[in-house]
Amino acid sequence: MGHALSEEHQQLLQMVDQVAQEQFAPRAGSDDALETFPRDAFAQLGELGLTGLPFAEADGGGGQEYGVYLRVLEEIGRGHGVIGLTLSVHPLATWAVAQRASASLRERVLPALLTGRHLGAYCLSEPGSGSDAAALVTGAAPDGDAWVLNGTKAWVTHAGVADGYVVFARTGEHKTAGISAFWVPAEAEGLSFSAPERKMGMRGSPTGQVILDDVRLPADHLLGGEGTGFQLAMSALDGGRLGIAALAVGLAQCALDHAVAYAGEREQFGQPIGRFQGVGFMLADMATAVAASRALYRDAAARRDAGEPYGQLASMAKLSATDTAMQVCTDAVQVFGGYGYTAEYPVERLMREAKVMQIFEGTNQIQRVVISRGLLHD
Repeated sequence: MGHALSEEHQQLLQMVDQVAQEQFAPRAGSDDALETFPRDAFAQLGELGLTGLPFAEADGGGGQEYGVYLRVLEEIGRGHGVIGLTLSVHPLATWAVAQRASASLRERVLPALLTGRHLGAYCLSEPGSGSDAAALVTGAAPDGDAWVLNGTKAWVTHAGVADGYVVFARTGEHKTAGISAFWVPAEAEGLSFSAPERKMGMRGSPTGQVILDDVRLPADHLLGGEGTGFQLAMSALDGGRLGIAALAVGLAQCALDHAVAYAGEREQFGQPIGRFQGVGFMLADMATAVAASRALYRDAAARRDAGEPYGQLASMAKLSATDTAMQVCTDAVQVFGGYGYTAEYPVERLMREAKVMQIFEGTNQIQRVVISRGLLHD
């Protein structure tokens, strides 16, 4: 997709922007303070056709290019970070089912995921394996015509509130070729959840452990062939990293918008503080960094939509956008001065939310490893 939008896409984004600013943004602060998961907002995204946006129309999806989905994600993230995060994580689970599920499982599970009636979660990390995803030890053993899963997954977004979980488990000895993926419905016997983690930010999004204790699954809940799970996880991560990049740009834009408005209103020494070069130049740097990160994720998305390699660029986009979000949110707090450090204004919440974006979907240190290996052809 080029950067020019069709009239249809412009109308879609106008609608998304209106919903995000009028309905989602006003509740972002209270959802954070009360740690409320906005499930109703996710259902609304489904009703608007946004939860299945980048999936094939033949399956009941929106049939839109990935670049359009990412622009939608940016707008949602600009209004409410947690709702944006939900719209970023849910498609990872949907994608795994759409790509790899057996015909019978697809028929039962996919329509509800695409329409947002059901919420998906993605379980890759474990207490002992985060950045080194291939070190996972959760096991799946065949038992007659079933699989039995045992282990603990960690840092799972939507733990305890999702309707189904894509779980990566070890089915063989080989570090990567011994990993398989499974669809685990929320009602599966033996599935339980830890108390949610108490987090610095994104408090309305439940994050926790998913505990599998002799969870017995029918054979058709294996996603793809045995031993193909790691390849599935890695290919999903490239798209997921672009999702986080778009979300981070939305968050940074939100902080910039607040900082610019405040700098134009707040007067000191007889003039708006934005007229002082120290503040004005800071705003200029913030705006430039946001625009650069936006261009980078859109370029990566265009390559994905054109069927070109984009993994390197996805890591660059994630790295750039999330580092930018952290810097821009920190600077926004500075523009507000003492008020920025209080919950009276949203920039302190945005700063807390930005921090985790440098960590999930692969830490920014891991992105640098991926990028440097690509450069050196390791």
